[in-house]
Formats: sequence, structure tokens, C-alpha cells
Amino acid sequence: MQHALLRVLAATETEPVKNPLIPEIYDIVWSIVPFAIVLFFFWRVILPRMQETLDARAEKIEGGIAQAESAQKEAAEALEKYNVLLAEARTEASEIKDKARGEGAIILAELKDQASADAAAIVAKAHQQIEAERLAAIQSLRSEVGQLALDLAGRVIGDQVKDSKASSAIVDRFLADIEKNEKSK
Repeated sequence: MQHALLRVLAATETEPVKNPLIPEIYDIVWSIVPFAIVLFFFWRVILPRMQETLDARAEKIEGGIAQAESAQKEAAEALEKYNVLLAEARTEASEIKDKARGEGAIILAELKDQASADAAAIVAKAHQQIEAERLAAIQSLRSEVGQLALDLAGRVIGDQVKDSKASSAIVDRFLADIEKNEKSK
């Protein structure tokens, strides 16, 4: 074992020590050539195609954004128009409701006036009818009271009173005196 160790030491003394991390020159050259070929291929073929794809995708995204902005703008305009139409419809509905209330109040007032007029006419007609019936009752009572008075006078006297004109005048005067007495009270 000593011999092997001595051989290793002797070999290291005669040869210069190389860094294992630094490759040989021929390895560097043969590594640069394929790298340059692959780099040239990527630079000329792959990168332009990738750039085209990325440009197309960016264009599509920008177009989509522009369409979205346009659609959003149209939606905002449509919403604004809708809100304006809704406000107009609410105003119109309010006006119609107010107009209907006004017309209802007018119709109600007309109906009340008509009912009052009808009631007044009915009351007036009833007063006329009552007055006519009262006058008819007075006439009927006068004739009956006159006849009863004449009959009573005939019984008191014992003789029948025959002069109807004279007896009617006496009865009328008597009833007129009664009416005057009632009115003066």
C-alpha cells in the first residue's frame, strides 16, 4: 500500500495539476459549434414563429378588450336610456294617477251635487204633497166640523138648521176665529 501511495505522489510531482472544473479546449470548441447551430435555428425559425403567435394572441386580447369596452359602453348607454324611460314612465304614471284622482274628485262632487239636488227636489215635492194633503184635510175637516156643528146646534135647539149658506158662513167665521186664536199663541 505504500507503493501505491508513493506512485501517486510521484506522478503528481511530474505532471502539472489541472483544475477539474475547467474543460479542455477541444471540448469547448465542440460545444460552441452545436450551440451556435441550435442558437441560429432558434433565432431564425422558432423565435419568429413564437413572436407571430404572441403577436396574434396580443392582437386577439386587445381586440377582445376593445370589444368588451365597446359592449360595456353600449350597456351603459342602454342602462341610461332604460333609466330615462323608466323615469318618464313613472312620471307619466304619476300624472295619470293624479289626473284620475282629480277626475274622480270632480265626478264625486258632481254626484254629491246631483244627490243634493235630487234630495232637495224630493224634499220640496214632499213639502208640496204635505201642504196639499194638509189643505185637503183642512177642507175636509171644515166641512165635517161645520156639519157636526149644525147637527149639534139643531139638537140643542130641537129644530134642524136648514139654511146652508147662512150656516156655512157661521161655521167659516167660527173656524177663522179659532185659527186666529191659535196663531196669536
